[in-house]
Parts: sequence; structure tokens; C-alpha cells
Amino acid sequence: MTTKDKVLQLLKESPDFLSGEKMAQQLQVSRTSIWKAIKELEKTGYHFEHQAKGYRYLPSDVLDAQEIRQALEPWIPDLTVSVQERSESTMKDAKLAATKEIGPALFIADTQEQAHGRFGRPFFAAPGQGIYMSLLIHPNQRFDELPQYTVIAASACVKAIQELTKKDPSIKWVNDLYLNGKKISGILSEAISDMETGGISSIIIGIGLNFSIPQKQFPEAIQKKATSLFPDGQKSITRNQLISQIWKNFFHYLSEPTDEYLTLYREKSFVLAKKVQFIQKGQHYTGIAKEIGEHGELIVQIEDQFLTLFSGEISLTSIE
Repeated sequence: MTTKDKVLQLLKESPDFLSGEKMAQQLQVSRTSIWKAIKELEKTGYHFEHQAKGYRYLPSDVLDAQEIRQALEPWIPDLTVSVQERSESTMKDAKLAATKEIGPALFIADTQEQAHGRFGRPFFAAPGQGIYMSLLIHPNQRFDELPQYTVIAASACVKAIQELTKKDPSIKWVNDLYLNGKKISGILSEAISDMETGGISSIIIGIGLNFSIPQKQFPEAIQKKATSLFPDGQKSITRNQLISQIWKNFFHYLSEPTDEYLTLYREKSFVLAKKVQFIQKGQHYTGIAKEIGEHGELIVQIEDQFLTLFSGEISLTSIE
């Protein structure tokens, strides 16, 4: 660890002020080195309270792999957390890691250059104002044994936002989160199969979330369709806190034998009882969304018939 990293760790671990002299003695460096480390940290976005008695860490919205890893350690102690300034795609990062037999890993980027969601749709990304991450895990199960990862991740996100901000997002089946009628997040799950065993060797869950992008900064084409968790820029939490809470909830849901996540998913769905349109095998359908099944499937009534829609096949084209 560099002196800068060590100074940051000391200040994060202390609820009180720490003097430059005390930190210099503890780290066996000069007070000038401490001062330079503080200045370097502030240039990268960290905030500290300065007083005659020393420095105190203030919540800072800088992505921090160590902070996230420590927060998640009780749930998944062998998790690797990687933070990059920019990535072409964290999904691609996770896929590459899967070929190298790396254990469970979380890939996070401050921005993405080729962010995309289901069916390759582009996802607007803004440096320092969004959450772009992909989780790589290795369930080693058959496809029919797998949990509903997209549904679980959506519920984990909703619960985390409620817990930390008191805001109340809703879910558009199957993988989008909305706030005040506009999209704030998209979720993508992909499976990697093992050709020898026929099972699923790896799962990648990608989440893109508009955190603090100012409303006027969205491209004109999506101004009325998208928003962020804090569109006025007044953040009450940090991205590190929300990232940690999302995955805490995710791993909690995975470890629980109950369908707690499915109950929340159904409660927060704004699709149920609405008229929906979709295309299946080239044919257009219009019906009423009646129910979300035990595996996250959407059951739609079309006149006197019921069609079951699965997430990997169908995208709703409209909801009324």
C-alpha cells in the first residue's frame, strides 16, 4: 500500500480527528508526506474536515474496492472487487475473468464506453455519476436448478434504495427499475455453460444504475424516459454504500430458502393489471398482465387464453 492508501485507511477507520503528527508516527513517514497524501486524495474526490487538531474523513463518492470488499466480506469472504476508472464493458471484464478460472468477483467502473442491456440496447453512462458493475459467480448447477438471478438482483436493488434513501422505485418486468415514471436502472444476467458437464459454470449479473446524473445531462432522445436516483445532484449516500447494500441484499436472498425477493418483486411491479403489448415469434400480441409466476415469468391474459412470457425471449413494447 502507498502512503496515500495508508492515510486513507487510517482516517476511514477513525471516527475522530487524527493529527498529521500522529499519522506520521504511526506510518513512520514525515508530516510533509501526510500533508501531500491528503492533498492527493482530495484531488481524486475524497473529502476531509480540516481542524487544528487534525483531519477527519467525510463521506466521499469515490469508488473504493477495499471499502466495498470489507462491507461484503461477511456474506462472501472470498470475493474479489476490482474498480476501474473506465471500462469498455464490465460484462466483458467478467466474461474474460470467467475464462481464467477466477473465483467470485465484482467488476466496477466509474464509466463504461460500451454500456448495453438486454438485446444489446445501449445504456447511457456518465463518468462519476453512475454505477456500472458486473458480478461473476460460479453456481455449477444445471440450468433448471438456477435461481432467478435477474429477479433477485432487481429486488435487491429496490430494497437497497428503499433502505438507504427512503425513495420507492418500481420494477418493469423483467429487468428495469423506474423512479417517478422514468428508468433509472437496467439489469442483465448471462449464463456460461460447461461443455463437458452440460451444466452452468458461471453466471454474470450486470447492473447499470443512474446515480447522480443531472436531468439536463441526459441525451435529448431519452430526457423524458430516463432519470437518476439523485437528478438534482444532492446525494444523501455514496455509490460505495449503495453498491455494498445491493449485493448484501442479493447474497441474503440467495442464502434464504424463502421467496422473500419474489414477494417484493411482485409488490413493486408496475406491470401487473396493465395492458401490455409484445412480440412473440414475429407475431404481435396485446393482453393484460395478470401474474408473475414462481420463476419470474409474466403471465398475460389474451381474451380467454393465457400466455407465459419468459425473460430471455420477450420484451414488452408498451404498457398502458
